Amino acid sequence: MNFATVFAVMFNGCTGIMAGCNMSGELKQPSRAIPLGTIIAVVITFFVYLILFIFTALTCDRILLKEDYGFFRPINFWPPFVLIGVYATSLSASMSTLIGASRILHALAKDDLFGILLAPAKLVSKGGNPWGAVVYTWALVQLVLLAGKLNTIAGIVTVFYLMAYAAIDLACLALEWASAPNFRPTFRLFSWHTCLLGIFSCLVMMFLINPAYASGSIVLLLLLLGFIHFRSGSSSWGYISQALIFHQVRKYLLLLDVRKEHVKFWRPQILLMVSNPRTCCQLIKFINDLKKGGLYIMGHVETGDLDTLPSDPVQAHYSFWLSLVDKLNVKAFVDLTLSPSVRLGTQQLLRITGLGGMKPNTLVLGFYDNATPEDYFLQDSAFTPGLSPHDDPFGVDATSLQAHFPPVRSPETPHHLAPKEYVAIICDALKMHKNIVLARSFPCLVRPGTSSSNAALYIDVWPLDLLRPQASAYVDVCSLFLLQMACILNMAASWRRYQLRVFLCVESSGTGNGDSNGLLAAEVKFQELLLKLRIRAAIRVVDWDRVAVLRGQGLQHPGLTREPISVEYLRAANQAVLEEGGLESAVRFLYLPRPPADPTLHERYLEELDHLTEGLGPTLLIHGLTPVTCTEL
Repeated sequence: MNFATVFAVMFNGCTGIMAGCNMSGELKQPSRAIPLGTIIAVVITFFVYLILFIFTALTCDRILLKEDYGFFRPINFWPPFVLIGVYATSLSASMSTLIGASRILHALAKDDLFGILLAPAKLVSKGGNPWGAVVYTWALVQLVLLAGKLNTIAGIVTVFYLMAYAAIDLACLALEWASAPNFRPTFRLFSWHTCLLGIFSCLVMMFLINPAYASGSIVLLLLLLGFIHFRSGSSSWGYISQALIFHQVRKYLLLLDVRKEHVKFWRPQILLMVSNPRTCCQLIKFINDLKKGGLYIMGHVETGDLDTLPSDPVQAHYSFWLSLVDKLNVKAFVDLTLSPSVRLGTQQLLRITGLGGMKPNTLVLGFYDNATPEDYFLQDSAFTPGLSPHDDPFGVDATSLQAHFPPVRSPETPHHLAPKEYVAIICDALKMHKNIVLARSFPCLVRPGTSSSNAALYIDVWPLDLLRPQASAYVDVCSLFLLQMACILNMAASWRRYQLRVFLCVESSGTGNGDSNGLLAAEVKFQELLLKLRIRAAIRVVDWDRVAVLRGQGLQHPGLTREPISVEYLRAANQAVLEEGGLESAVRFLYLPRPPADPTLHERYLEELDHLTEGLGPTLLIHGLTPVTCTEL
């Protein structure tokens, strides 16, 4: 015999340590009885074995100990005592283990963690005793006994017990490292050092006893963990993983220093304002593709005054919005607020949403128009009561979700937001140095991978201010931001097969010589810029003369601080964008000019944008303030 074999056999005498934990449901004070009873049992067992070893070594011959495993009977003053003791010990240990294991098996069956496999273990008597689990456990024990050799069985049992002890040590270590305030062990000598020592000792002894058994037990444990993780739903037990994630995220957020930000590592951190999810699910999914691993927050403002309400109504709505995020399968946070107006609520969210270095730098709004909204919930089976592929694990089913969000606005119903307030929100975001994105016609977006998406092949970018081409340049901060956002979309897995197209609007009067050489020069110059930025895109030069001649025609508005734009010019620009892109354009990125400073011009500004983008399909109007590209090493 060697040390590992003797340890494997003798360790079974200490497996009763877990008996108290297994029977914790039957104890009046488990928190006091389990540690006290366990320590007393271990101490008594240790001294009984130690005294027995010493007396045996002092009184028996070595040959007798080596050749006769039943040497206790001839040296005892009454030999039947040994046989009685063996039976009593075996029955006591086996009954304790059988009852304890059956309780655990019954608990697993009640929680339905293994489905029909443990269904018989749910059966109980009138008194509540799990006789089905006892019979099930007894049958499993009989299978183990087919090994035939007690020493072999002892090795297997020891390895599995050591694995159980290592798992308990690991759970305690995780709780200690997570710094959970409610984890307050009464054992005064506890520390994370003892947990690590326990884990290391158990694993070492497992492999010393039998490397094959140890490896097999670890594989079996991992398989059971994986099965439980993917098979079981949510529970009220609490998740240690959430505590560990919180602890680590807090630590790394403190390390994410906003003073160390650099343009080379810029990424969009988006706040999408959602009025009614029924009408903008397509936009929610699209922005999920546009975030490129950055922060994505869905914001919503509920109008009201907390002083006139008995409690905050927003808190009860979070579960519905989080369930919406789950059903749409987007990686987004949710932030809701209560405010007297939508504008003030948006200001609140822009200021306080996020944490540390993870705060929104881009605001996305749906476009303000008179289009009749569509109810996306009626088109997706995930939102249809009775047809949802799976129920929400947190208690919000499709029926509750349908009932929570209000019906879509009818064509006769006025907007909740006035045009001036909408433009004021854009102005507020720009004053806060946030990039702004207006999304139009996204309910008709054809998602990549659908049968009807084969006709669309391109992502079109118009990096010039089409309202005032003479007042902007292709290489200003806003145009480069526009290119960056289009490139980010093209990097998403579902949009990778689409090709970027950049349209350069060139007037012959601006090329210097009025011929095709000037157009070619503009194309070459922009191609050099794309090479520096490492953006793969096709360049198309658009002769803008036929559109430019219509700018300002028939307008007589003396005294205005901002030059008005004729409807003819806007319609011509709209038609040019539509004809150049054609039906092959999946999404269009357009330059969004700054709103006028004069509030009286806000409605006209919105009308200009409406004329410019009418009928273009899914379109993003973008105004960027943040430098996002760098050509330096």
